[in-house]
Amino acid sequence: MRAMATLHDEFAGRQLSALDRLIARLDEGLRLSSGIVPESSRPNPAGQLAEVEMDEPTRQHVAGLMRINHTGEICAQALYAGQAATARHARTRDEMRLAADEEIDHLSWCAQRLRELDSRTSLLNPLWYAGSFAIGALAGLAGDAWSLGFLKETEHQVEAHLQDHLERLPEHDARSQAILDRMKADEARHADMAEAAGAQDLPASVREMMRAAAHFMKTVAYRI
Repeated sequence: MRAMATLHDEFAGRQLSALDRLIARLDEGLRLSSGIVPESSRPNPAGQLAEVEMDEPTRQHVAGLMRINHTGEICAQALYAGQAATARHARTRDEMRLAADEEIDHLSWCAQRLRELDSRTSLLNPLWYAGSFAIGALAGLAGDAWSLGFLKETEHQVEAHLQDHLERLPEHDARSQAILDRMKADEARHADMAEAAGAQDLPASVREMMRAAAHFMKTVAYRI
């Protein structure tokens, strides 16, 4: 059982107002960004794969990559929470909640891998969460089709980012590779889900701004 109840579990049977959803998601965000990580609902893809010896520069490099991925999942939770809080239709809120719930697993797996590497999550996670929540809320206010388009584009960009990290990991680090492989498959599925739900393609300028913001986050989170 997950250590943290989802919004649906906490308020089952109630008709939630936008303010209710906002407060619940912000409360969840405070817990997530402060390091309270729910248990994953699926087994860790690394499973029983053997740990390998790494020299210190390699260990720090892998930890930096996994810290970026953990921060990316913090941002994903915030984006989906913001979008769900301002979505106009229950179906769209359900799509956002489903993606967020499944990606809790990613958050848990990345946190576990960082512990195995004797490292830590980003010290700036509360700021990453707050900024991403605001962006998600704005996307939701733009309308459900645009919000779903934002979800689709986010997942496509994360999928490409994960492929880049898979290529940058040491070849013998099977544990990190297994986690990122599973995450990449999930991201592709979430993008397909958004497409099927009626996602509107975003303008090229918005896609480029999203890439620039992601690049900034990755550069900072690798070290801090």
